[in-house]
Amino acid sequence: MDNFWVSAFWSLLPTVAIGLIFWFVMRSILRSDRTERKVYARIEAEERAKLGLDKPVT
Repeated sequence: MDNFWVSAFWSLLPTVAIGLIFWFVMRSILRSDRTERKVYARIEAEERAKLGLDKPVT
C-alpha cells in the first residue's frame, strides 16, 4: 500500500508542476499588461493636459 501512494505522488507531480508554471506565467503576463495599460493611460492623460484637452477624442 505504501508503494501505491508513492507512485500516485510521482504520477501527479509533473501535472501539478506544469500547472503551477502555467499559472505563474499567465499571472505575470496579466500583471504586466495591467501595469502597461495604467502607465500608458497616465502618459496619455499628461499629454492631453499639455494640449489642453479635457476628454479623449473618439
